[in-house]
Amino acid sequence: MAVRTTSELWSRARRFIPGGVNSPVRAMRAVGLDEPLFVRRAAGAELEAVDGSRYLDWVMSWGPLLFGHADPETVAAVVRAAEDGTTFGAATEAEVELAAEIVDAVPSVERVRLVSSGTEAAMSAIRLARGVTLRDRVLKFAGCYHGHVDALLASAGSGIATLGIPSTPGVPTAAARDTIVCAYNDLDGAAASVARYGEGLACVIVEPVAGNMGVVPPEPGFLEGLRRLCDASGALLVFDEVITGFRVARGGAQERYGVLPDLTVLGKIVGGGLPLAAFGGRAEVMDRLAPVGDVYQAGTLSGNPLATAAGLSVLRRLHEDGVYEELERLGARLEEGLSPFGRVQRVGAMLTLFCREEPVRDYDDAAASDTDRYAALFRHLLERGIYVAPSQFEAMFVSLAHTDADVDRTVEALADFFDH
Repeated sequence: MAVRTTSELWSRARRFIPGGVNSPVRAMRAVGLDEPLFVRRAAGAELEAVDGSRYLDWVMSWGPLLFGHADPETVAAVVRAAEDGTTFGAATEAEVELAAEIVDAVPSVERVRLVSSGTEAAMSAIRLARGVTLRDRVLKFAGCYHGHVDALLASAGSGIATLGIPSTPGVPTAAARDTIVCAYNDLDGAAASVARYGEGLACVIVEPVAGNMGVVPPEPGFLEGLRRLCDASGALLVFDEVITGFRVARGGAQERYGVLPDLTVLGKIVGGGLPLAAFGGRAEVMDRLAPVGDVYQAGTLSGNPLATAAGLSVLRRLHEDGVYEELERLGARLEEGLSPFGRVQRVGAMLTLFCREEPVRDYDDAAASDTDRYAALFRHLLERGIYVAPSQFEAMFVSLAHTDADVDRTVEALADFFDH
């Protein structure tokens, strides 16, 4: 394969890929760049671009790389699995063992189904909730993103917020008709919606820690209140822990906050950096899935042997002493270093520097951030070899590959930006 410059690759990409990228935020238009970053390789906490430039990486593939890029144990596990075959479309021992690890770790999960992406997991969880309750309506929260599922793109965060489009063409009116959108952290608003629509409400789906409008923690009583509302109305409570699962604690946000959902959506870390996701919950709910139940869900590559090998390699090491203590320590140190430069919000090993002074408790607060200033900050850091999310509405992800020196370097670069 010929070695190409960034500009050559960008020109070639636009010939064959819509917009030149396979996920919109990679285009980096929101931060004022004409060309995306094309990565050649990565190791630990460092990326290498096609032009040879190296970057300290705080994006970490948007969260899954808890042990860093090209983690030797994960790579070795994937290589061993690949030598036996890359896909079978049949049951394997590894998928059973990964399911057992998930059930052991996540407090509310008794049964789990493996799929290939977070979007697929969220879509399947919603279908299951509707099948179990025989109801259609779904309540979600503005700024929470649950993948590009038709019914859940209303008032989503992350890529939608970055591009400044509140919804998307191609979603039928009927698909979004049964979606109710409330403000995050507004328990009174959620209660009013449940009172109005509760008899037809299949589920409430929420990021227990919002990560797709920047990091927005749940206020005290918010998650507990959602649990009570679901219990009273007969709706299922669904936690989207694609980001928070295995990151803010081994058992995710539900372990950290002590609130148990009926269904949990998982992704990112659960696949160890390979395409794998899952959804799980109480046995009586999950057993409504085919082939034992009447709610259909399937996938040819579900439980792919390479992805399950990577996931097992990562999840089994989360039992080790000190993993979450070190993530918490580094996260707190980074939070302290960034706090003079804006509003920093952190939960465990994920945090966001908002370009504003006031707290961010919902999507409207996040949207009021100074995105032009954030774009300038992004470009300043990139010029100094530090890669953060190319969007104000995302998180920085701390990994065990990061060091105190990485934190110091980042803080010093930020101080230089604000000094000028």
